[in-house]
Amino acid sequence: MRSSLQKHASTSIFLAPYLIFFFTFIIIPVVVAILLSFTYFNAIEMPSFIGLANYVSVLTQDEVFMQRVLPNTLMFAVIVGPGGYVLSFILAWMLAQISRLPRTILALIIYSPSMTAGIAMAVVWTIIFSGDQTGYLNSILITIGIIFEPIQWLQSPDHLMTIMIVVTLWGSMGVGFLAMLSGVLNINKEIYEAGYIDGIKNRFQEIIYITIPSMKPQMLFGAVMAVVGTFQAGAIGVALSGANPTPQYAGQLMVNHLEDYGFIRYEMGYAAAISVLLLLFVYIFSKIAWRLFGEKD
Repeated sequence: MRSSLQKHASTSIFLAPYLIFFFTFIIIPVVVAILLSFTYFNAIEMPSFIGLANYVSVLTQDEVFMQRVLPNTLMFAVIVGPGGYVLSFILAWMLAQISRLPRTILALIIYSPSMTAGIAMAVVWTIIFSGDQTGYLNSILITIGIIFEPIQWLQSPDHLMTIMIVVTLWGSMGVGFLAMLSGVLNINKEIYEAGYIDGIKNRFQEIIYITIPSMKPQMLFGAVMAVVGTFQAGAIGVALSGANPTPQYAGQLMVNHLEDYGFIRYEMGYAAAISVLLLLFVYIFSKIAWRLFGEKD
């Protein structure tokens, strides 16, 4: 036992900071959220245990959640998640086909929006979609005669979700994109040569049979990051519309619903139940990504 402890002492020392922070900022908050989800807690009085009442209320009595928030979140996740993921791979593959200097410059340009805070990013897009004649989109459409009066893009239930999807896709080329670019660049060129000898005839077959199978770890990482980033999104809708809830709940996602109950209504137990459901969604979609791109036993 002593020799084993001495052997792994250095490993434990190096892992200790990570384990301490992971336990403090991940494990403990998740456990506390799960416990609070079974209570009524208004942030003033002590939590009181109410069992599964919060979950029953969310799934059977919260019409806004079931009719607007959940469909909005699933639609947003289905479009932005796979859409941003496929776009990341396509851009990474295209950049890998050009020389190093322009590839580096273009990669920085594509990656830079993901480094911008959501609120700051929303300011730029708010100017573009402003509801008066000074808004860039309204000004252009009026000038060319497509519309004759300004459209309230960010207050319209018909347009808000579409704008949220466009803005989120624009800023979704983050570390997942960089991982895919690294994966494509590190594939051994001899594998491609062997593939063409074995019968590969075009670039599409090259991508399907060589590129994607050769970079499964990067594909898995990109998929997980896309899932997490998609379900965490929500601030962009509130920032664009300027309200939580968003107009007629058109852009209301689970994160917005959680913040509405937790930080506006101070129903912390109910908000904790929503956060646990959100965690379950992230876990389920992450498992799907693992099934698709994880190493098979």
